[in-house]
Amino acid sequence: MCPKFTVIQIRQVHFHATHITTNKRLINASEEEIRREWMFKLVGKETFTVGATKTKAAINIDAVSGFAYEYTLEINGKSLKQYIENRLKTTNTWILNLGGTDYRIVLEKDTMDVWCNGQKMETAGEFVEDGTETHFTVADHSCCIKAVSSGKRKEGIIHTLIVDNREIPEAVE
Repeated sequence: MCPKFTVIQIRQVHFHATHITTNKRLINASEEEIRREWMFKLVGKETFTVGATKTKAAINIDAVSGFAYEYTLEINGKSLKQYIENRLKTTNTWILNLGGTDYRIVLEKDTMDVWCNGQKMETAGEFVEDGTETHFTVADHSCCIKAVSSGKRKEGIIHTLIVDNREIPEAVE
């Protein structure tokens, strides 16, 4: 599953001599991922987990100058930018709307696990003439991820999501 962090919201900030008290919310897409009343030093690291896979994350707080601070987010020990770049290489993501509901389908290429809106899906895989097919169901809709060779070493395997016999374009992240 590929967490997409969009907002770190800080409110109710109170400065003390060596500590800061804040109500922080880490937002994943449009969902609130974590809410804690935190008391932590003005500089340092705050660790937590996110998502169904309990991915390790940390917020690093560094003093820049005076009362200016820099906040950086790390996921699995990598900067957010590095983590996203790695996830783009190891996953495929599709966004689709079925019956007025939005779904985010993520394929983890290394394990062939399929996730839908953060929930691991039950899948059935089969070998077919030109590759493999991974079948699953979303909201009573038949879904299949086809994996076929591109025929080019650098491109590797091409994964395509088909829902109700209609090809879904991959999401551009």
